[in-house]
Order: sequence, then structure tokens, then C-alpha cells
Amino acid sequence: MKIFSKITGTGSYLPPKRVTNHDLTKQLAEQGVETSDEWIFTRSGISARHFAESDVSASDLAVHAALRAIEMSGLDKNQIDLIILATSTPDHLGGFPSTACIVQKKLGIAGCAAFDVQAVCSGFIYAVSVADAMIKAGNNKNVLVIGAEVFSRILDFNDRGTCVLFGDGAGAVVMSASNEPGVLATKLHADGNYSHILSVPGKAAGGVVEGSAFVYMDGPAVFKLAVSVLEKVAREVLEIANMTSADLDWLVPHQANIRIMQSTAKKLHLPLDKVIVTVDQHGNTSAASIPLALDCGVRDGRIKPGQTVLIEGVGGGFTWGAAVVKM
Repeated sequence: MKIFSKITGTGSYLPPKRVTNHDLTKQLAEQGVETSDEWIFTRSGISARHFAESDVSASDLAVHAALRAIEMSGLDKNQIDLIILATSTPDHLGGFPSTACIVQKKLGIAGCAAFDVQAVCSGFIYAVSVADAMIKAGNNKNVLVIGAEVFSRILDFNDRGTCVLFGDGAGAVVMSASNEPGVLATKLHADGNYSHILSVPGKAAGGVVEGSAFVYMDGPAVFKLAVSVLEKVAREVLEIANMTSADLDWLVPHQANIRIMQSTAKKLHLPLDKVIVTVDQHGNTSAASIPLALDCGVRDGRIKPGQTVLIEGVGGGFTWGAAVVKM
């Protein structure tokens, strides 16, 4: 009997501290950095984002989202046999122990395999693709896939080109072995030739950070590349699934910039009312943005069982990917 992987539960979590554009503009003005609500919103579509408190880590956010996804799936947490966590802001410098292992400890389900995936804003798509392959190979039955970020820790609040764009949060799904098709197709890409346009260029050496520990982004270059690759990978994954954009009920893209999302939808001939948008309230939460948006769509009743959803992301590396999923 053929094995499929299917999303059986979704969950998300945002730290309580909500920071509006007005709040951020006031904070930046005190530092001598000029910006405005209008400037931020017209360029990104962002009105607010959430920032974690200083004692809250990516694993803390991840646990909240994970528990909600597990609850929706109807599983006992001890039935989870693999944890894959996508993050660019791990709990520990150097990324070890992995944040996935810390989440495993906090969930109290030690014993199953757990590891992190690093593909920045494409991380959740990469993690879903790995989970899908592991389930279809018969290696795992119930995989917890999480995207969790505390990007506020790596933002330079003197750089208005980046600090106004990002937020903190976590999203999760449970993917389980099924007799019914769930994940219909995935497609991943990367091109290291573009690694310089979006990065955190610092490195640890001798107990200190050499270079910058803040996000650097060439905004125009990232925008141009993102618009190009998101359309292409969407068409690629639809072709693999033997579908067209007309077969889609929903597009759940990485929530980076409303103009990128609108451009992708237009190129795919999808009306904007078929696009799940949370960037206005969440900002860019990197690897957490897709599962956050997916969970919002599921819990508010827009995304229904049996519907077909295309999820896609693009991020530093440069990485990008997409998946077609029947809910």
C-alpha cells in the first residue's frame, strides 16, 4: 500500500508584545532614525509585528506552536517520532545543541530524532519536504515540523531598511502517514551565488563576534530575485503535481512583502482573495511565516479539509521552494 504524508494539525504562537508602526517609529526617532507608518506600510504592507521579551527564546515560541498543532492532530505528544525545526535564530550560538533538541526536551518526548534546518525564510518549505520524504520512505509516522524565529535579536535598529520588516513568532504542523494523498509535490532550489544579498555576515572567533551580527539585506536585489523565483517554483511544483494554478484553493506564500505576494498572485492568475495574508500584522517572521499564515487560515475557517494549498518561500542562501498540499 502506498504511503502518503498529510498535514493533520496546525498551530502557531506570537509573543504578546505587539509593536505597531507608530510604536516603532517613536522608538527609532528617539535614536535619531527617521521613518513613518506610511513609509513602512507603502513599501512592505506591514502595520505591526510582535517582539519576544529578552528572556524568551525561539524554542519557547516553538513549544507553544507545537502543542497547538499536536492538539489539533489528535495525537498524544509521545506519538511524535521526528522533530524538524527551521530557524535562523537558534537558542545557542553555533546552533548546537539544536533548537529542535531543546524543544524536544521542553515537550518531554525525548527519544525520537530531532534536528534543525537552516534555509532562512525557505526553512519551513525545506523542512516539510524532508518530513514528506521521511514519511513516504516509511521511516516515520508522525513528524512535528516547526518554524520559529526571534529575529528581533539580530536587527540593527539604526537601519530602517531592515529593522521595520521583521518580527518574532512560531508556527508548526504535524505531518502523519496516511492512505490518502496530502503533500502532492515539493520542489526545492538554492543558488549560493546570491549569498551576499541577504545575510548575517558576522562570525564567532576567539569568543567574540568578528564583523556584524545584524541582518544585512540588499533590498532591491532581494525583491527582484524573489519575484522571479517564486513564480517559477510555483509553476514547477504545480507541473509535478499535474496541476495548474486554476486547481488551487489557496496560496500561502512567505510573508515578506505584500508587493512580492501580489506580484506572484498576478503572475499565477490568482485573485488576491485566494492569498492568505498575515504580513500586515506579523511582519516577516522568516521560517515561521508560512506555518503562521497557514494556521491562521485553518483556524479562521478559510482553509478547509480537502482544499488544495500551494505554500512557497524564498530566503537567504539564496534558497527557495514550494509544496502543493491537499489539506
